[in-house]
Amino acid sequence: MAEKKMNIVCLDMEGVLVPEIWIAFAEETGIPEFKKTTRDEPDYDKLMRYRIELLKEHGLGLKEIQETISRVDPLPGAKEFLDKLRQQTQVIILSDTFEQFAKPLMEKLGWPMIMCNTLEIDDEGMVTKHIMRIEKSKLSTVKALQTIGYDTIAAGDSFNDLGMIQASKAGFLFRSTEQIKKDYPQYPAFEDYDEFYDAIIAAL
Repeated sequence: MAEKKMNIVCLDMEGVLVPEIWIAFAEETGIPEFKKTTRDEPDYDKLMRYRIELLKEHGLGLKEIQETISRVDPLPGAKEFLDKLRQQTQVIILSDTFEQFAKPLMEKLGWPMIMCNTLEIDDEGMVTKHIMRIEKSKLSTVKALQTIGYDTIAAGDSFNDLGMIQASKAGFLFRSTEQIKKDYPQYPAFEDYDEFYDAIIAAL
């Protein structure tokens, strides 16, 4: 008989626990092109090259983005949900965001563990390049966790979350788009943190 594995829950950050940073930045700068997210563009590398070009075009750097982030709060109920979940099981936030963005948000969420990426910043504070921690970082991380004895439960809202959801023993969509929910009806979709929490606990 196979040994029972330990569980670890892998959650996306933006759209699940905090608002979309780039949408908040679009609203603050009045530049609607920044509203494009992984819900619109499945290719994250392509999306980030587009964003970096936009930043360069408008003369906006890391300082301006961080100022926006400092005013972003977790989604209502997110911290309570995360605190409650972390009392029951291990949780890792797997995000395609960057360490230069994540710190103030992690503080507001009570310092959960996050695995994300980094940015290359020049002497003028301009973003010159995005550096991914590993290719297909969310899926690669879930698979790595499985090789060291964990069963994973994964949840997210966007195209770039589907790999880790599909590779896990249980997967959920949270506040996703109608199109993704329609295309992937096999994954239970939730809008409410209480129902989402109950589903994760049932899957442990």
